[in-house]
This record gives sequence, structure tokens and C-alpha cells, in this order.
Amino acid sequence: MTMTDDFTPDEPTAENNVSTDAPSSQGSARWYAVQVASGCEKKVKASLEQRLQTLDVADRVLQIEIPQTPIKRVRKDGTHQNVDEKVFPGYVLIRMMMDDEAWQVIKNTPHVINFVGAEQRRASGRGRGHVKPMPLSRAEVERIFKRAQEQKPVVKVDMEAGDRITVLSGPFKDFEGEVIEVSPERSKLKALLSIFGRETPVELEFNQVQKEN
Repeated sequence: MTMTDDFTPDEPTAENNVSTDAPSSQGSARWYAVQVASGCEKKVKASLEQRLQTLDVADRVLQIEIPQTPIKRVRKDGTHQNVDEKVFPGYVLIRMMMDDEAWQVIKNTPHVINFVGAEQRRASGRGRGHVKPMPLSRAEVERIFKRAQEQKPVVKVDMEAGDRITVLSGPFKDFEGEVIEVSPERSKLKALLSIFGRETPVELEFNQVQKEN
């Protein structure tokens, strides 16, 4: 099956360095999103980097990226963990000059599901047709890499409104209640505790409470 005619570029693209202007020698390069098996993003990138050299398509596949952004995760015991979180879990971004050979190399890499694009229906018969890879727009690429380059970690906490908690320390130790508000930037939350038979909002530190399973 020859796919070259289906890969005619439709959009201008971006460079990874958050630049959106491709050098003239690489003017036909486009950014594409490739869906991969969950949790296999790094495996796919490593496999592709090896396959590009072995199968002699490194001149057409120019960059492989897994955009990530820093996250400060607050565990339910109140401790903090700094991690990098994938901007789009389950996807790898590839800047390439699309042709049939490069498409086949990427599509047949272990753990790759498919390019993101438009499904082409079969001319006759039943069954699904192939997916025509569609390049990302300039605006999409800028937004993705701008988010990945954020220097200030986003704070995330393993608690949200509606969760049941038990107070571990302080004047309300052993009280149980329901979270009504979470303030990750302050490492605090508000919970409704039953005090003297009344539901009373109380502000607590993350490390003062434990989320009930």
C-alpha cells in the first residue's frame, strides 16, 4: 500500500525549542502526535531512536519528544514529592518529513498504536480504513511546549472536595469529616467536622489529616 499521496502537508509546523519556524533545509518537517500504549512513552522513544539509525530514516525523523511539566505532588500524609508529569500521557510527539518509509518505521514500532489523524474509509467492503496522519498546527505546538516549559511546579494533592478524612493531630484529633475545599498552594484544606452535634468548617494542614479509603 502506497501512502505517499496521503501525506501531503496541510499545515505549517513548529520546531521543538518552542520555535515555530523550520529551517529552509527542513521546510517540509511537521510535528505529528503518535498514540502509544499507556506507560510506554519512554520505551517507544528509545526504540524509535534506535530504529531510525538501523532502518536509515534518521534524515526524515528529526525529533522525538515526550513533553513533561514539573509537578509538586502532595501525598495524603502531607509529604511532598517533586515529579515530572507528562503533558499528554499516552502520546509521543514526532517532528518528521512524512513519507511512506518513515511512516512504516514509526507505525511498526512496538507499543505504537497509530498516528493521530483522520480515518480514511474503505472504498468498498466492511472494516476500518487506515488513518491519515494529520500534522499539528503551529498554535497546538506552541501551546504544548509552552506548558512543558513552565518553571514553577504545579501543585497537586491526592484529595478533593467530597473525600472523607480523619484528623490525625491537633485539637480535632480522631474527628472524621468531609473535605469541602482544597488549597494546594497553601498546603491546607477545609473540612466539615461534627463538633457538638454541628457540622462545622475547620481549616487543617494536609499533614494533619488522612484520606479514608
